[in-house]
Amino acid sequence: MTEDNHSLTTEFILTGFMDHPDMKTLLFVVFFAIYLITMVGNLGLVALIFKERRLHTPMYIFLGNLALMDSCCSCAITPKMLQNFYSEDRTISLHECMAQFYFLCLAETADCFLLAAMAYDRYVAICSPLKYHTMMSKQLCIKMAIGAFIAGNLHSMIHVVLLLRLTFCRSHKINHFFCDVLPLYRLSCVDPYINELMIPIFSGSIQVFTITIVVISYLCILFTIFKMKSKEGRGKALSTCASHFLSISMFYGSLLVMYIRPSSVEEVDKDIPVAIFYTLVIPLLNPFIYTLRNKEVMNVVKRIMKKRKPANILKQISSTVTT
Repeated sequence: MTEDNHSLTTEFILTGFMDHPDMKTLLFVVFFAIYLITMVGNLGLVALIFKERRLHTPMYIFLGNLALMDSCCSCAITPKMLQNFYSEDRTISLHECMAQFYFLCLAETADCFLLAAMAYDRYVAICSPLKYHTMMSKQLCIKMAIGAFIAGNLHSMIHVVLLLRLTFCRSHKINHFFCDVLPLYRLSCVDPYINELMIPIFSGSIQVFTITIVVISYLCILFTIFKMKSKEGRGKALSTCASHFLSISMFYGSLLVMYIRPSSVEEVDKDIPVAIFYTLVIPLLNPFIYTLRNKEVMNVVKRIMKKRKPANILKQISSTVTT
């Protein structure tokens, strides 16, 4: 197929969720609520960790960066998706498409490394508590967080650069609610074999590397927990790690199904449900998973709420007036 016989596509139409126009109001309300809660939850968690000095520890620094990346993921996808529910013009340019995928890939890749760093942090805290402050110094923690962002940028740039070698002439309709690489490969009039090959090589390598760190860390944690004599200490350690492992399992499971499953490029119908889970649902759940089961964060929130009570505000005002 030559480019001379086909007009090249520079704009696409996102057709995800457009098969059921009678449900667009319900879908708009649901996804808008998810977006609002996600942004408030994640950015609120970032602000809380930034403001509260007692939360300036490695675990919460990683958690704050994870919440920031979840916000980035949601911002890259949801506004355009919400606009398309009621807009007659559902087009997105090729450059906008690449930018959307770039920020999504950046967020998801950084999340992989941040979750691995959090698992290692829990391993050191539970298995070597006396060496924790030397093994997990603030400088090392910041370097690991910066490394996660650098890895995310490099991984995103590789796939975006590979997209530039493709030309699109088969169709201008993307059967998805955002610009992912798999739907774009289906529209390419150039053989996307190299692009398809790079997904399991780079994405697979990143996931295998980070999953290995997570699995080894949690196996060591479990062995240490089972050796504990104190039931209270054992329960506290299990409770702390349970929320981390739940988030990790959901995140990696959905990514593996999406990008590493066999013949993923041809299985169009499976893309959207899995993509909803790892781009919208997980960023929504993470703030609740990590805060509701975390007594330290909840204590900070309760203390801030007490300070903001109307009665306390009136007392501060009256004391100011009397002085």
